[in-house]
Amino acid sequence: MTAPRQPAPARSGGRAARRALRSAPDFTMLPGLRSALPFCEIMEGAQIELIDSASMEILENVGVQFRDNIALADWTRAGAKVVGDRVYPDRGLVRELIATIPSGFTYHARDPKKNLALGGRNAVFVPMTGAPFLRDLDDRRRVPTLDDLAMFHKLSHMLPALHSSAHHIVEPCDHPVSHRHLRITYSSMKHSDKMFMGMTTSPRNAEDVMEMCAILFGEDYLESHAVTTGNINGNSPLVWDETMLGAMRAFCRRNQPVLCSPFVLGGANTPANVPAAVAQLNAEALSALAYTQVIRKGAPAIYGHYLSTVSMKSGAPMAGTPEISLMNFMIGQMARHYGVPWCTSNTLGGAKTFDAQAGYESATTLSAVLHAGANYIWHSAGWNEAGMHCSVAKFIVDAEQCAMGHRMASGPQWGDFAEALKAVPDVGPGGHYLGHPHTQAHFQSAFFMPEMFDNNSIEQWQAEGSVEITARALARARALLAQYEEPALDAATDEALRDYIARREREIPAVDELNQDH
Repeated sequence: MTAPRQPAPARSGGRAARRALRSAPDFTMLPGLRSALPFCEIMEGAQIELIDSASMEILENVGVQFRDNIALADWTRAGAKVVGDRVYPDRGLVRELIATIPSGFTYHARDPKKNLALGGRNAVFVPMTGAPFLRDLDDRRRVPTLDDLAMFHKLSHMLPALHSSAHHIVEPCDHPVSHRHLRITYSSMKHSDKMFMGMTTSPRNAEDVMEMCAILFGEDYLESHAVTTGNINGNSPLVWDETMLGAMRAFCRRNQPVLCSPFVLGGANTPANVPAAVAQLNAEALSALAYTQVIRKGAPAIYGHYLSTVSMKSGAPMAGTPEISLMNFMIGQMARHYGVPWCTSNTLGGAKTFDAQAGYESATTLSAVLHAGANYIWHSAGWNEAGMHCSVAKFIVDAEQCAMGHRMASGPQWGDFAEALKAVPDVGPGGHYLGHPHTQAHFQSAFFMPEMFDNNSIEQWQAEGSVEITARALARARALLAQYEEPALDAATDEALRDYIARREREIPAVDELNQDH
């Protein structure tokens, strides 16, 4: 008896298969940006020396307040002049200390394939953080919850141009302030396997973050691997407070990177002059960078800042101004002068909705940041209303803008240059390339095709419902969330993290103030 005839196998190729492959969603994280752009360096060598000298004179003659007794004792032992709570480090000591900061290092993610180099020409895009409000999936401005934070962590995980899930993209206001850092850290770890940031809202909170990182990665692993980032904000002009310095020590002692970030409101807490503002900011950053090495020699540290200029009409902070771009160019030069990685803020906006103002402000800043050569490109998605809210729609479009910036800054693709040139004689004068085999093989990768921009005719746009970019972005966010798959976390590790959170929430009173004592 003969065997029944089997159907012929389906063809693996064909137009339908190729179309399905092209339309299949790809959430693969982009590699870290390796910039091929010439950096915009607007200062000559003598001007770099002028800023450096002015900053050193500020440190030596004006001094910096370190409002923390432990830091004052540390500085005294390091050989700095200390009078009351003011530290006057001399330029020789500052240069000696910052010389031990690594010029670059590697971030290690939960998924090793998502490890990232930082420093030199290597850069990463990190979402915004700290918003007390959000504009949600219905574009309503409201107070956020822990579920909203998880939503942003999921989107960060799925958007290819974002290299981090950050930490409190929005404040989870449905949880007590004293417990939030625990829930925020767990959400960052649980909903994405990219790198993340660690909360530094108090020294004790920073210690909790370090303990949770040790559970996730292993205590010994932290000693030689950067797994998170702490932000240490200064109080410009020329003040570092006890809360931030205690958090800095928690991170540096475990060999984890910190951003040393003066908070600049140009014209309000700095002189109303760009070079003078940069000289002050540089002095503030250098004092904090130097202190990281007093805490632990060789600890990774990043020259950070937040830049804004102030409206002399209202006193409100402004985004996207020419002076912010100029300061970014100058700070990039200063960081490279000292041989340290540097951080800046990216797609900032002051608009109240996701409108043309938000787009212009963000695009101006993104271009400047890329040409300035920043390494840790923070606040890269969602920021609007001067950071008061994170917009879901803007988060999606900003991430695509970062992908476009990544493509531009990576430089031209030369791999198929010879092959592409061969198409010229094939087509000849008056022909077109659309049907040429090279075009068919490379059209997807040859030119960036934004999904959030509509380039159709007005007739087609109207026929499809006249959908504006905010609605398109919100639809995209809903589609992404529907396809989200949680990256697997080892069950024993997950249980240990949950146990740690439960224990600490029993130990820390549930109050609406930062935990300082428990």
